[in-house]
Amino acid sequence: MTAPPPDRVPVKTWLAVVVMALGTFAMITVEALPVGLMTSISGGLDVSEGAVGLLVTVPGLVAAVTAPVLPVLIGRLDRRLVLLGLLTLMVAANALSAAASGFALLLVARFVVGISIGGFWALAAGIAVRLVPERHIPRATALVFGGATAANVIGVPAATFVGELSVWRVAFLAVAGLGLLVVAGLVFLLPSLPATEPVRLAELPRQFRNRTVRAGVIATGLLVGGHYAAFTFISPILQDTSGVSESLVGPLLLVYGLAGIGGTVLAGVTATRDVRATIIAMSVLLAAVLALFPLIGRSPATGIALLVLWGLAFGGIPVAVQTWVLKAAPGSTEAATALNTSMFNLAIASGAALGGVVVSTVSLTAVLGFGAALSALTSLAVWRTKKI
Repeated sequence: MTAPPPDRVPVKTWLAVVVMALGTFAMITVEALPVGLMTSISGGLDVSEGAVGLLVTVPGLVAAVTAPVLPVLIGRLDRRLVLLGLLTLMVAANALSAAASGFALLLVARFVVGISIGGFWALAAGIAVRLVPERHIPRATALVFGGATAANVIGVPAATFVGELSVWRVAFLAVAGLGLLVVAGLVFLLPSLPATEPVRLAELPRQFRNRTVRAGVIATGLLVGGHYAAFTFISPILQDTSGVSESLVGPLLLVYGLAGIGGTVLAGVTATRDVRATIIAMSVLLAAVLALFPLIGRSPATGIALLVLWGLAFGGIPVAVQTWVLKAAPGSTEAATALNTSMFNLAIASGAALGGVVVSTVSLTAVLGFGAALSALTSLAVWRTKKI
């Protein structure tokens, strides 16, 4: 009998990767869920919409702290058990959110959600790497990160729709139910994953001193920060700059999300061949789109075309940069991934905040130039780093 190829991946393993992708889908959906339910939560708990915004800010900041700290705290614990515990924590936090009698308790639940998000993201990519042979790593990483892109396209709008049909509490219960399905799937599909080497606290700064890892983390900060600085204001940009009607913004964001999925798939393929060139190409495309938007995006047709290219460019960035970080630290994937995850969450919060400052003090179109500048700097940072 002919032996199977040494790099052949069993169907059960790919199913485990797919369920991991559903886990990222659930995590991203619950992180952004209050955005779509802001008015409902505000009215239901009698708080301002500004206060409801804390339900997104708090878990993002908590996740940024949890991502580098949790791998150190869990020591030699089986990563399978930790991942299942984090998902279960997310389910419990959503159940608490649904039952919260006041805003303070809801904010506590969102704090707990931040712990589960940061910990999950710090471990998820590293676990995907351990499940498949080396040549399949970019594909597995693309699947896991594709769950995050799909959450923006399907998860958040669907959960928001559920909340609008009933009450906002039902939306949180729906995501909790999805989380339970993910837990059940991973119980049967995910093998035991003992720690290959526990992460020491000193390993985090050591990895940041690794020039190649540092370039990847900086690339994440610049690209994600630049993107969110501009994308936070995509609705007024489309309406004021491109003349798109308010009723079309929602459908166009769906189109943007679909383009993002395409970018994720494309980057998963090209990063296998040359991850450095992939990051440079995506960052140059993103910088060009943002820079050109105020110049040629002044009609609905050109604005929509640029929005599609925007989605394509940013959709490929998370998987490309994560692939870079994993290749740069093959023996310390958890520590390197934790740093990158922390930067990702910090970049979301700081990018949106800086974008608000630019819009308030300069102009709406100026924030596009700000995002373009950060994206262009990424190309320089990666280009100056040796190919891996």
